[in-house]
Amino acid sequence: MSAKVVVFDIGGVLIDWQPHLAWLDELGTREAVEVFMARIDFPARNLRADGGALFADLASELDDAEDRRRLVEYVGNYPKTVRTRIEGSWDILDRLKASGVEVHAITTWSAETWPRGIEAQPRLADAFGVTVVSGQEGTLKPGARIFETLCDRAGVAPGDCVFIDDGAHNIAGAEAVGMDGIHFTGPAALRDALAERGLV
Repeated sequence: MSAKVVVFDIGGVLIDWQPHLAWLDELGTREAVEVFMARIDFPARNLRADGGALFADLASELDDAEDRRRLVEYVGNYPKTVRTRIEGSWDILDRLKASGVEVHAITTWSAETWPRGIEAQPRLADAFGVTVVSGQEGTLKPGARIFETLCDRAGVAPGDCVFIDDGAHNIAGAEAVGMDGIHFTGPAALRDALAERGLV
């Protein structure tokens, strides 16, 4: 059966997330920010936040007081990191919705920074029928539970869905629960992949 529901990832598909911008004003250069981020292992700590941990708790694990302060301040600085939309992807989303295709989202995003992301990008609040935020659920892609949560809330079957994500591992997770998957590499390729499925 052909997919009739499109499920978007958000970061890297609809929004260009640049975490270094949270500290660029303070530290002055991208190189200085990257040294800081490497020192605190920001990617690993951020992933834990995306899974439900609080940034204050993650910061408390750090030895250096300035590092702790900067990580705590990430939440307040977060809107700086998501200022840019991937316009071609939004054009596709709008075209899908205009033609009556059901559109939802599953995003790897901290529960603390999600409201700040909506402040920066207000369309995130109402662009989707159902939005599943990993940090609010305490579960991450590519595990089955987050995909099952979306299906339960949206009242759809996995086989009805095509899932779009810039992470190949997340596409594999979606396919493992029975969804169709499109690995996002850019709006033009996404448009082609959706056209092949008769969706745009």
